[in-house]
Amino acid sequence: MIRAVTKNALTLLVLLLCVSGCDRKTLVDLGTEQQILYYGNATDVTGVDPHGTNGMPEMRIITALFEGLVGKDPKTLEIVPAVADRWETSDDNMTYIFHIRENARWSNGDPVTAHDFVNSWLRGLMPGLGNETVTTLFLFKNAEKYYLNEITDPSLIGFKALDDYHLKVELENPTPYFLQLLDYVALFPVHTAHIQKFGDLDDPANPWAKVGNFVGNGAFTLKDWVPGRSLVVEKNPYYWDSDTVRLNEIHFMPIEQLLVEERMFKARHLHRTEWMPYAKMPAYRDRKDPEYNHYPYFSTYFYVFNTTKPPFDDVRIRKALAYAVDRKTLVESVTNGVQSATGALTPPNTLGYTSRSQIVFDAEKARQLLADAGYPDGKDFPIVEMMYNNNEDHRKVAEAIQQMWKKYLNINVKLKNQEWKVFLHEVKNLNHDIARMGWVGDYIDPNTFLGVFTSDSGDNRTGWKNNQYDDLLKMAATIINKEERFEILKQAEAILLDEAPLIPLYNYTTNNLISTQLKGYHQNILDYYSYKHLYLEPDNKSAE
Repeated sequence: MIRAVTKNALTLLVLLLCVSGCDRKTLVDLGTEQQILYYGNATDVTGVDPHGTNGMPEMRIITALFEGLVGKDPKTLEIVPAVADRWETSDDNMTYIFHIRENARWSNGDPVTAHDFVNSWLRGLMPGLGNETVTTLFLFKNAEKYYLNEITDPSLIGFKALDDYHLKVELENPTPYFLQLLDYVALFPVHTAHIQKFGDLDDPANPWAKVGNFVGNGAFTLKDWVPGRSLVVEKNPYYWDSDTVRLNEIHFMPIEQLLVEERMFKARHLHRTEWMPYAKMPAYRDRKDPEYNHYPYFSTYFYVFNTTKPPFDDVRIRKALAYAVDRKTLVESVTNGVQSATGALTPPNTLGYTSRSQIVFDAEKARQLLADAGYPDGKDFPIVEMMYNNNEDHRKVAEAIQQMWKKYLNINVKLKNQEWKVFLHEVKNLNHDIARMGWVGDYIDPNTFLGVFTSDSGDNRTGWKNNQYDDLLKMAATIINKEERFEILKQAEAILLDEAPLIPLYNYTTNNLISTQLKGYHQNILDYYSYKHLYLEPDNKSAE
């Protein structure tokens, strides 16, 4: 049974349908005329502070509002200049000098300087802020020691402003994906002097990122935000490359219900959907609909256990439940075969890296493990909850796994759905038994997945800690040779899968609807696109 439309989504749909009934032109028509992009963004976001969140709905907005030292070419994913117009690298790839553009500006007109990056990264290292991506900053020399209070002098950290427009960076280890990381939200600059006008830098509740207070350095700036309706960004006139920006506004629409989102797209109230219902995909695919996008995505869908509480503090139980999931059937029956079943965390053939370990479906072994843990045929197994955020396809996946565990292990699991903000808070604080998760690679390297499960990772939602795993990840960070580094990472992934704090299910593919009027969008495995290169054009005009 399909869950009822949420109140916010229903209200939004009614309002938009009224627009089409009262005006011959749809939002897409009007938006294209006015260069206003209507963008489905899954859910209400928790905030737009680069140091305050790590969810994909938030990151899509943050990348419009902020810009790092470098960017990516949306066609090739090659690194391109951004706030830094050029840089030099030492022979050992441990030291970089970045040249900051002298015309880079914040959205209030202030210049963006090398000092802003130093101050921003120091803010990200403040323990009181609760930065979920703080471990990303540990790639800088001595940054982890500073965060752990092993050193207290910030001048010893591997980033320094040589003057207003020259930034020196020293790394802790050679990091082959370092330049890719500079386009990640954890390393975006924030205007710390402006933030301090509203409160302390390390106060998560500081209101600097609210409408009317906000200052950023991206191609767009925050204009309006009505929860349940839309978050609106508008073109930033102070952006250094504003002449390239053709969109005037982007309206990020929080639509949790996929059927509602698809209906809004068909009614021409969205230029782009975030996703689309699995049940609808085959029809679009079979008729080769030009607005249907389907291509590989550098992401993995999985479930996590809370290993800090019984019964999931017992590895035998975690492995029993993991072995009792038939991923092939799950993908075929629930996702209509559009996803790719996997028993590993890392996507296959990541720059040549493929895990040699897999969690496989083995019902007999699962039953034996459960019996060995004291629950033969599921007898006396406690009722536990499996949690997911509001989304009918997440529900279908959860129901399928619930049925498999009943069939193969004779255990009962309750399902619990929550709104995105509540869900994020609960899993972050380990207030769950089992929870669905998805991870999208921030850069093309297996470390972007494996680093999630280190003991000090702010993204580790399992409570699982393994010193050998941590040591292998740290060892891999010191190795330059790719084959040797990948071998260490394979050993680490083998430990992770054997300990089973997670159940890998499938690798995502991108499946969404994009209006033919949206130009400048290119398919790639990161689903990366540069907002400043997007523009809208009526279908009766040829693309440039």
